[in-house]
Amino acid sequence: MSAARALYTIVLAALTPLALLRLAWRARRQPDYLLHVGERFGGHPAHTDAPVIWIHAVSVGETHAAQPLVQALRAAHPGHRILLTHTTPTGRRTGEQLFGDTVMRAYLPYDLPWAVRRFLEAFRPQVGVLMETELWPNLLAHCRRLAIPMVLANARMSERSARGYARIGRLSREAMTALSNVGAQTQSDAQRIAALGAVRVEVTGNLKFDRTPTSADLELGRVLRARFGGRFVFLAASTREGEEEQVLDALGAMHGDTLLALVPRHPQRFEAVAALLAKRGIPFQRRSEDQPVRADTRVWLGDSMGELFACYAACDVAFVGGSLLPLGGQNLLEALALGRPVLVGPHTFNFEQVTASAVNLGAALRVDDPLALHRAVSALQRDPERRRRMGEAGLAFVQEHSGATARTLALVEAAMAERA
Repeated sequence: MSAARALYTIVLAALTPLALLRLAWRARRQPDYLLHVGERFGGHPAHTDAPVIWIHAVSVGETHAAQPLVQALRAAHPGHRILLTHTTPTGRRTGEQLFGDTVMRAYLPYDLPWAVRRFLEAFRPQVGVLMETELWPNLLAHCRRLAIPMVLANARMSERSARGYARIGRLSREAMTALSNVGAQTQSDAQRIAALGAVRVEVTGNLKFDRTPTSADLELGRVLRARFGGRFVFLAASTREGEEEQVLDALGAMHGDTLLALVPRHPQRFEAVAALLAKRGIPFQRRSEDQPVRADTRVWLGDSMGELFACYAACDVAFVGGSLLPLGGQNLLEALALGRPVLVGPHTFNFEQVTASAVNLGAALRVDDPLALHRAVSALQRDPERRRRMGEAGLAFVQEHSGATARTLALVEAAMAERA
């Protein structure tokens, strides 16, 4: 073990009690954080004698991004079992909704040498795939020692993140050189990752372009649309804390027949948003009520998980949250894939290149504040032809950039072949 990794391990071990306290703290709002705690220390009983392909997806966004890759790997390797690991309960729950019992699931252990060793001995994966930007020095070192090839897939690396990794130079370089292959989303991502020490880096594109709605998503969208009763539907999707107030401010100035479909990003906030609506005296209904929308209802609260595609299918205009506040934005590709005109706020650094391209192509509009959001929605409500043009531009944009799944699958299979 290098001096840099030894120091990292000592610091991580010292911080482990704080990590447990953090789990307990977060469990106050989301009790699932106290489930499967043993898995966070490598306590995973062996599940299968079949060869295992392991994919790590931290939370909800990474799990959704992994969906087309999981499906491709299952089709290409029917004799293998897929292991999907997560860090958050919402990521794990998303995996359950997307894949049911067709994959194994667990929490990835903390990056302590003995916990990582227990995890790898329990599952003995033939290959590991880390989604986006997950680099754990001890995990990668143990995989290298055990000749388990590791692929960094759908990788992204902002300038800010690259500077952070560069500050821990020796440690990040060790982790980067332990990767067998890297599939980057863009050329800029590839250049930054290579500069940090990764050897085999190529641009494979963004897997999220390959996520498409299922027939069940579209059918549920039709059901929801019928329940909305022919009203103009403005969807605010994946909103974060502090944004709902701004969206409601924008709604207040809109035509009285406009229905706001409000879908918070995190399920643990559903009750807080309901309380906000009640405090403001806004007539609302919940998705969980499973009822047609009443004529006096102003807000339909999407208090469900796994139905975002259906919500996009049922709306007229979509605002993608996490962007009115400096939170980096959420994925707008799902709305574009449904041919919906998209609105985003000024803060989209998590999806900057995709967002900028969509805006430049006329598929999305950027708004700076609640007043601009109100004006944009109202203008689109009066202009169905513009909504149609924006939707068509979004569909063309998504179709043009599809294909990342096949390229990423080729990287994973190349890593598996080298080990064999």
